[in-house]
Amino acid sequence: MTYQETIEYLYNATPVFEKIGAGAYKEGLENTLALDEHFGHPHRKFKTIHVAGTNGKGSVSHSLAATLQKAGYKVGLYTSPHLIDFSERIRINGLNINEEYVVDFVEKERSFFEPLHPSFFELTTALAFKYFADEGVDIAVIEVGLGGRLDCTNIITPLLSVITNISFDHTGFLGDTLAKIAGEKAGIIKQDVPVVIGESTTETKPVFLAKAAEKNAPILFAENYACDDTIDFELKGDYQKQNLRTILCAIDALKMNISKDTIREALANVCELTGLRGRWETLQKEPLVICDTGHNVGGWNYLSKQIAAERCKTRRIVFGMVDDKDVSTVIGMLPKDATFYWTQAETHRAIPAQRISELAKAQKLHGEVFTTVKDAYIKALKDADKDDFVFVGGSSYIVADLLTFLSK
Repeated sequence: MTYQETIEYLYNATPVFEKIGAGAYKEGLENTLALDEHFGHPHRKFKTIHVAGTNGKGSVSHSLAATLQKAGYKVGLYTSPHLIDFSERIRINGLNINEEYVVDFVEKERSFFEPLHPSFFELTTALAFKYFADEGVDIAVIEVGLGGRLDCTNIITPLLSVITNISFDHTGFLGDTLAKIAGEKAGIIKQDVPVVIGESTTETKPVFLAKAAEKNAPILFAENYACDDTIDFELKGDYQKQNLRTILCAIDALKMNISKDTIREALANVCELTGLRGRWETLQKEPLVICDTGHNVGGWNYLSKQIAAERCKTRRIVFGMVDDKDVSTVIGMLPKDATFYWTQAETHRAIPAQRISELAKAQKLHGEVFTTVKDAYIKALKDADKDDFVFVGGSSYIVADLLTFLSK
């Protein structure tokens, strides 16, 4: 098979959460443990950092990887979802996984894994761990896929666990209260392994303290951490201010003697070092076009204010969401004075643009309806003067479709 044929096989032969949602979620670690044993426990051959949380996992994971990379380590990075190509999920020192490695892995191992009927994420996690072991990384930053306790990344025993924050997302799997969601994410806290909590609330803090006490895990709350104001963080979204505090607290907790100059240089160049995209990313200047992957109420608490604060002649928003989010609440956070282009991503989980439009009308927001992100974006740019502001977002998949279109 070619690389593209291999990727299509992975998408079509395994349940993919990004495509079908709940049907791809497999509770329990049986498949993960079977795959891990088959490959000789590759995750034991390198050190790890484990990152969970509702929002900010990707930014924190990439920033920690950039810092370790700048400090001279060979660094693996496993994140999800990807924006343009599958290979973005598995990186070493910012370089995507070798395409031939993916093809060889599937061709050689399918006779073993097909009878297991693993999910897409179970299989790609095994692939990532094997790749990092084969390539001899010193350390890998591993982002949780969903939740924590039952996530298939949770077989690792890391040097450090990080939980960025807790807000309402994936409530069908993780629980309908912040305490229940925190309990699932606290499942990554390991015996005697330090844990950094990025943000806590009166509901979530007792959950983290109890789990840390049970596991004898030293616990640090980043909100108490004295942040270095001299750092020029490349990631400019307002929500990144708390992520930066979490990142710096985590670097301290690792006790790896990384110099302040190294940290500053790394955090000023996260995107170049790791390939991170879609975090308040500027795509062009006149008109100013920004895209962001923020996709739930927690993320939009920040995004709505930052969009509203942008100085411009007209705000133009290309917007869509997927089916397991609190859509009405997010729509209610959109600026009332904007011109809207309602759209939908090319995923089965996308809420149809017409439905988004109807939900928006109920809140007195009006706009045009487009069945593709490409068409919505082209129309927004056509309508825009050079002094306008165009924002594209609402879902990682909206941003993914946009960046895929722009990359062609």
